[in-house]
Amino acid sequence: MSGIRSVVLVEGVSDQAALSALAQRLDRNLEAEGVSIVSMGGASAIGEFIENVLKVHGPNVRLAGLCDRAEFGDFQRAIERAGLGSNLSQSEMGLMGFFVCTDDLEDELIRALGVAQVERVIAAQGELSSFRTFQNQPAWRGQHAERQLRRFIGTKSGRKARYGRLLVDALDLTRVPRPLEAVLTYALAPR
Repeated sequence: MSGIRSVVLVEGVSDQAALSALAQRLDRNLEAEGVSIVSMGGASAIGEFIENVLKVHGPNVRLAGLCDRAEFGDFQRAIERAGLGSNLSQSEMGLMGFFVCTDDLEDELIRALGVAQVERVIAAQGELSSFRTFQNQPAWRGQHAERQLRRFIGTKSGRKARYGRLLVDALDLTRVPRPLEAVLTYALAPR
């Protein structure tokens, strides 16, 4: 892990896959630029990860993070416990490199692409008929398509990570969701 200058802490492998794919699309080599994207396996582990990153890489490492709106409090409390700030607002956390998705990663990507484009990505994976079956389940019938897509992407092990990358690959680079763009920009910025 030598040569690491920035560490981006993310909740799960779908966030890690999406950010890695976005960096590739932007012609950035994270490894060569000393940026590591670390999947924590859930937001509740943020405090332990901040402590470990600082212990391993020292106080000069640039810390950044990406979380879902529901996990903002976990990130906020962990940053406070680490002595990096107190009672920080979402915008203040952004200045420190920690960014919040409106709902979650999938929501950001679905809104950026639009329902029709996400369905094309699903069709290219041979899963459109599965999605249509899912839409017709009583609990999901009549729900907004964006909500159905978010849930469908999360219903099968490994699907969120796979679609994290696939949806980023389908993005028009002028429509990259702000939290994804912001966290990469922060992590890649020169010191």
